[in-house]
Amino acid sequence: MGLSAARKIEVVTTVAELRARIAEWRAEGLTVGLVPTMGALHEGHMSLFRQAKMMADKVVVSVFVNPTQFGPNEDFDAYPRKLEEDCFKAKMAGASLVFAPAVEDMYPKGNATLVDVTGPIVDCLCGLARPGHFRGVATVVSKLLLMVLPDVAIFGEKDYQQLMVIRRMVTDLAIPVRIEGAPIHREVDGLALSSRNAYLSDSERANANRLYKSLWQAGQDILGGKRVQDALDWVADELVRLGFGRIDYLELRDAETLAEMDRLDRPARLFAAVFMGKTRLIDNLPIEPRPQ
Repeated sequence: MGLSAARKIEVVTTVAELRARIAEWRAEGLTVGLVPTMGALHEGHMSLFRQAKMMADKVVVSVFVNPTQFGPNEDFDAYPRKLEEDCFKAKMAGASLVFAPAVEDMYPKGNATLVDVTGPIVDCLCGLARPGHFRGVATVVSKLLLMVLPDVAIFGEKDYQQLMVIRRMVTDLAIPVRIEGAPIHREVDGLALSSRNAYLSDSERANANRLYKSLWQAGQDILGGKRVQDALDWVADELVRLGFGRIDYLELRDAETLAEMDRLDRPARLFAAVFMGKTRLIDNLPIEPRPQ
């Protein structure tokens, strides 16, 4: 892999190898954490690895660009793949093992099983904007959880709806793993870290952080008594003024059920998915009513 021996991390590519290593850890009485990723790792991922390391003795990082969660006109082929660099970063953040399977390992010939979470937490936000996306997510995550059988699995809150879908799936299927969320990791200027940020041109990157700043201002306005829809309309107008393109959604939703809200009377999240050039950016931030 081109890494010095001191910097190498163990990499396995088959389920048999993965299970054999985990069996050895279990025989030693060690706990196991899992952080599923699609690679192109950044500091946000590394913060997940560090959190997992605080919760488990050994941390498995999966690196797999999952074809079933991409739509027909999305960026599966273009999605950045940097396995050697990813392995180095995983090692530096305390991971113990990288699982980097091929598509045929995750979806064997004749594969005919998909996991489909339904209901209100899917029928909104990215579930509407990207039909079939969460079916692909639930399918691959369920496979990874059953392959690793970790004590804990960590998912970032930038993909907050994904976190809620996975929690629903784990509860419904009685998969014996604790699912933990991790706070959004941001650049100094507020932009939520994402592998897709690499698609942004310099000029697009200079403005991309305004998504978070606009959401933050809307949150402050709502807390100050502004009508929710008026605050969201202001964000939409502001994003257009700043050069953003299509807005997939811009909504205030219940932090637990993802039900849409028109007033702030319980813990909520502001959600946005918007295009900057050809790059789809998503972000969210928590907002709670002030104590009376």
